[in-house]
Amino acid sequence: MRKEEKQEIVQALTDRIQAFGNFYIADTANLSVAKVNTIRRKCFEDGIQIQVAKNSLIRKALEAAGVDSPELVGVLKGSSTLLFSEVGNAPAKLIKNLRKTNDKPLLKGAFIDSAIFVGDNQLDALVNLKSKNELIGDIIGLLQSPAKNVISALQSGGNKLAGIVKTLQERG
Repeated sequence: MRKEEKQEIVQALTDRIQAFGNFYIADTANLSVAKVNTIRRKCFEDGIQIQVAKNSLIRKALEAAGVDSPELVGVLKGSSTLLFSEVGNAPAKLIKNLRKTNDKPLLKGAFIDSAIFVGDNQLDALVNLKSKNELIGDIIGLLQSPAKNVISALQSGGNKLAGIVKTLQERG
């Protein structure tokens, strides 16, 4: 591979890292072509971009993108496949589903909105992460609940108050 080609790959990886903000490093070594094609198809269906690259090029792309993480650089051994997604937990869910029928891909590490997860044992934690939109929905729901309670109390309180005033009028 020529130097220019390597620079183009590093630049493309850097651009993806910066554009998505979420990426996973997985181990897909020793998988058959059919299994790799299945992974690629499922990635496409889930809106996840997948790219296999040399560890040295990934390392350079991480540096260029400003991801200063010795932990992630440390997992760059053997075969490495990058999974890019706008939704932080989508690749984790994909990996978990693929692992139901296979022992790979293995999670080497993940970078989710500047948080770093290292090791396959982090897969369940990543699956349970909520996406930005899910968190916003939860917050809106929590904010609406007290407002609804206050409005409900005011409406029922007004009826009670009117009933008390009417009762007092009738007595007097």
